[in-house]
Order: sequence, then C-alpha cells, then structure tokens
Amino acid sequence: MTQAIETSWQAVATLTKLQEAGRMVVKPNGKQILLLWIDGQVQACNNRCPHEGYPLSEGDVSGCVLTCNWHNWKFDLDSGATLVGGDKLRRYPARIVDDQVELNLTDPPASVVIAQALDNITDCFDRHEYDRIARELARLMKAGGDPLDGLRRTIAATGERFEYGATHALPATSDWLSLRLETHDPVRELGMLTECIGHFAWDTRREPTFPYPTVSADWDEDSYVAAVEAEDEASACSYVRGAVSDGLTWSDLERGFARAALAHYADFGHSAIYTYKMRALTETLGDRDSLLMLCLMLTRSFVYASREDLIPEFRRYGKAIAAWDGQGSEHPSSESLRRGSVREILDRLNAGSNDPVALYDAAMAAGAWQLLHFDLAWQDKIDSSIAQNVGWLDFTHTVTFGNAVRKLAERYPELWPHGLLQMGCFLGRNSGFTDPDLDEAPWRSNDPMGAVQQALSGVEDHGKFEYIVSSHLLKLSYAIREEMQDRPESEFNALAAAALRRFLSSPLKRKHVQRTAYQALNFVQAEG
Repeated sequence: MTQAIETSWQAVATLTKLQEAGRMVVKPNGKQILLLWIDGQVQACNNRCPHEGYPLSEGDVSGCVLTCNWHNWKFDLDSGATLVGGDKLRRYPARIVDDQVELNLTDPPASVVIAQALDNITDCFDRHEYDRIARELARLMKAGGDPLDGLRRTIAATGERFEYGATHALPATSDWLSLRLETHDPVRELGMLTECIGHFAWDTRREPTFPYPTVSADWDEDSYVAAVEAEDEASACSYVRGAVSDGLTWSDLERGFARAALAHYADFGHSAIYTYKMRALTETLGDRDSLLMLCLMLTRSFVYASREDLIPEFRRYGKAIAAWDGQGSEHPSSESLRRGSVREILDRLNAGSNDPVALYDAAMAAGAWQLLHFDLAWQDKIDSSIAQNVGWLDFTHTVTFGNAVRKLAERYPELWPHGLLQMGCFLGRNSGFTDPDLDEAPWRSNDPMGAVQQALSGVEDHGKFEYIVSSHLLKLSYAIREEMQDRPESEFNALAAAALRRFLSSPLKRKHVQRTAYQALNFVQAEG
C-alpha cells in the first residue's frame, strides 16, 4: 500500500525555477498543469479553465484566488471552491522533495468522477447552464458512466417542480432518445442528451417543489380514470404509487392512461401525445424511480388539462361520441375533411364509423393538407380576435396527435371513436385558417421519405432557443416518418413531407407585440 502511494507522486519542475517565475505550466503524462508559487506554497491546478478551456496561466492571482480573465471565473486554490462560475477546477496535491516539485497525479476513482458529474448536472438547472450540462455529461461518459443516469437524475430532481405536470419535455425526450439509438456519432448523441436534460431544467428553472400526494392504493384502472375525471389528483396519484410499488410496468398502466387522456378533447391533444410517448421513454430509461415520477407528472397534467370539448366551439364532440354506433358506411374522402365546421366534419366522420382505419387515413391526409396549406397571413395578423390566434405549432398538432391516436388505438381499439372524433375537432378548427390556392409544387418532393430523413438527420442542431419550438420540430418530423414507415401506401405521405418542408422553411413568429396590445385594449374596453 505504501509503495502504491509513493509511486503516485511525480517530479514536474524544480522549486528554484518555479520561485523565479512565480508560475509555470508543466505537461506530465499529457496533462497541462499550472504551478503557482503563493505565500511560500506550491499550488497546482489544471491550466485549462473548466468553463471554456482558456489558459489559467494568463489569469490573475490575488491571495489564493485565481481569476480566469476571459469570463471572470474565480477559483479558491486553498479550498478548491468555484467562487464565480460553475464547473469545478481540478487541483493536484503538491510537495517539495530536494528542490523538486512533485505532484500527485493519481486520477480519482471513476465512481467519484461519475458521482460528482451527476451532482454537477443538477447544479446547472436554476441558471440553465446549457453548455455546462454538456460538459458534465461528457465527463460522466469519459469516466465510464451511463449518460442516461444524468437524465434519470434530472427527472428525479425536477419531477416535483412541474406545478401543472408534464410538459413537452416528456415527448421530446422520448423522441430524442429513440433518435439517439439510430446514430453512432458521439457529438450527435451528446447533443440529444443535452437537449433532454436542458428541456426538463428549463421548464422547472427556479421553481419551488410541488410534492405529489404520498398515499398509495392498489391499482384499479377504472378508479384511476374516474379520479382523473373528477380532477382528484390525490386519488389518481395514489393508484399510480400502488401500481409501481407492486411491480406493474407501463404496459400494465398504459390503457388506463390512454382512456384518461382521450376521455376529453383535452389540452389540445397533448394528453394523448404524452401518453403514447411514455412507452418508448420508460423502456429506454428502464428504472422504476423514473417510471413513478413520469407517471405522477403525467397524471398531474391530466388533472389540470383543459377540456376543450366543453367549450362552445367543440361542444358538438359530446353529441358525436354519443351518436357513434360503428355502423356508418358512408366513408368521407380526405378532401371532404379538409374544409368545414367542427360540426360538419364530426358528422362526416360519424357517417363512416364502421371502418375506423379508413377514417384515420382520410383524416390524417386532410391534416397533412391543412398543415401544407396553412395561411401564413394569420400568423402576422394584428387586428384579430383572441380566438383567431393561430400559428404553425397549432397546425402541427393534428399530425402528432393523429400519430398518437393510431398507435394507442391499435393496441386498444375501443379508443378509435374518441381519437378519430378529436382529430375531427382539429380539422374543423384549422379549416378556416388555410389557403386552398397555395401552390404545392415548390414543396413537393420526388422522394418524400428522403425529405423527412433529411429533416431528422441534423434536427438536434435546430438553432432554436425555445424548447417548445425545437420539440415541435422534432415531434412533427418523427411522427411523419413513423407514419410513412408504418403506412407506406397512404395518401398522407407525400402531403406530409411537403408540409414538413414548408414548415421548416417558413418564418415562425413567436412574439406578437402589436397583436397583444390590440387585443388587450379591446378586452379592457369591453370590460365595462
């Protein structure tokens, strides 16, 4: 044991030269280490600033505080603390033996490096240090750790900070992880994982905790659905806790969640989309702690979800679902579903209720056509009503929601009526904001699948700051490809590929200053 300790020390410079220079950089074993002579002691640390790699040898020293002059990060060389900045600076034990400066260059055990990297990842969240998240993931992987542990730790750390439950971070992470399995490029893989963690962190930054109820009850699907319907978070969460505690998997729970998600035209389709994406996400993560937290997050989002079928615009949905008898044989064409009111489109879908799959194909083709023909004038319109506030992201939901409906209903056919009629709500709502005369030719492709694959080939390098935007780019591209792969003969495919090309090439207005001011003045004036 003594011999192992002694051989870990290595002479790197003479004390005389260090005292003369005050500081010097040495490069033992391929490392670049800064030596400083401060108050009769040798201080040694990595020369590369852990922030962006600039040389600390060009920094300033005041007492035992070393400052990197590029971004003013400061490190206490005595305690090892980072005083200003984020990443920790590695220091090396030093000693003097016969005018030789010796350093202990022994690397810490991999387990220590991994544990520190995981701790540091969560330390990035409140200030959303995106680049540091990537560096800590890279350090974790270099030490041989599982990078998915960084995501698991993130879900555990942020899960109770989602006040209203799951956000786009859930489905986007599912798609990022699925796409990551297709690439063997370490840069792309790290980028996708950073997007996952960054999205969870952004959506909960500086939020307090909102603990989930801790009571546990035996899983009962009908009772769970009823609790969600009653907006009873405590009861719904108790069934989730009981299920996970008893060893049930997502496959055991999925039907109950799908029923709850599609019980209403809920939250503009998000509930069903999130539910569908849970399967791939929980299978990839594979641990029960993440399963529990994600199920609790999703349940909370169900409880707080808006139920658009209860407002006048979509109230026809209730009558349509009650009238569905599975006997209708007048199958609507996709063209007939492109235009019309919510009432008209729901009636057309009901008329073809004996063939849900045919209805689905027609509805998806109509949704792709509407996406392709979105009238951009509405995105820029200033003097519109609040009900007319529409944009690109609204139009993408017909496709991503439809993809989720098909995947869930193929497993649970009793959900077809709910899913199809809710697709009809999207079609009727979007109908009035399309331009039937749009020239499709510039967006059509002789290789639709190739166009979609190209969109996905570098989707992580989207350049969009808002996670809600980047997640829609990803989810739409991924859903379109999945539809094309599963249903290669569908009319949907060419339309959807063209729509995706136009969507990716068009401006996306995310802030409406004049429209907001116009609507605010009108709103307040009408208050009386």
